[in-house]
Amino acid sequence: MSEIHVPEDLLTRYAAGDDLPEETLWVLEAHLDRCPDCRAGMAVAIEADPALPALVESVRATIEPRLGPGHGRLWQARHRLRRTLARWAVPAVLPWLAMTIAVPLAATLLEAAGPGVMPPLLLLVAPLAPMLGVAVSWNRWTDPAHALVAVTPQAGLTLVLRRTLVALLVTLPPVALAGLAVGASPARWLLPGLACTAVVLAAGAFVGVTQAAIGVTVLWSLAVVLPTLVNSADPVLLDPAATPGWLAVTLLAVAALTRFRNRFQLEGTSR
Repeated sequence: MSEIHVPEDLLTRYAAGDDLPEETLWVLEAHLDRCPDCRAGMAVAIEADPALPALVESVRATIEPRLGPGHGRLWQARHRLRRTLARWAVPAVLPWLAMTIAVPLAATLLEAAGPGVMPPLLLLVAPLAPMLGVAVSWNRWTDPAHALVAVTPQAGLTLVLRRTLVALLVTLPPVALAGLAVGASPARWLLPGLACTAVVLAAGAFVGVTQAAIGVTVLWSLAVVLPTLVNSADPVLLDPAATPGWLAVTLLAVAALTRFRNRFQLEGTSR
């Protein structure tokens, strides 16, 4: 079956900056991203309009002096590294991830300073760490370029999952090590933490990742943290007997995330 290409008149209108319907722009830009023939046709359409090459040249003349020399293997290696990292995370998110890690680590210091008969405080907040790390990695308040990224053809669940993986790799190791130091074994909170993260991602397809994280945090505080602080007893939801329930929650959330994965492209610009 032959590849379907963008009509020439539509390419000309797109190149000229005509006001096209939003759904047409989405399909057209996604197609241009993977079709070299249509990109070549786009170049022809640009060259056919005498005003567009002049505009491109004026923009290039303006920004070229600010781009630096751009020579040498070291510069090229740094440029490739930045491009690779940009596909997974953005530098602006790293301070927020550090703040996310600081919360459970502060709980660890409090536990080490005055251990009591209650369950370790870190055990109560550790399941929230990966979820909050995911929340700060995909929202318009922590990423200055979020609005630009969210409207690109490559945005959507794939990019969200990439940033989720980075957030988990950054937050889980230090929290796990801190848990081992104060008796909050990762075996007790890791699966609940992953379940909360999966629920946030699934709900984030409808209400936004940040709003979903806030909701899960409130529910966790009411269902686990406050009762534990009041009763000074091990939380039932972190008991090993609750493992099958958390596994079921994780699988259901992943299934819902897979089913509604396209909503991240529809909702991304407003989150």
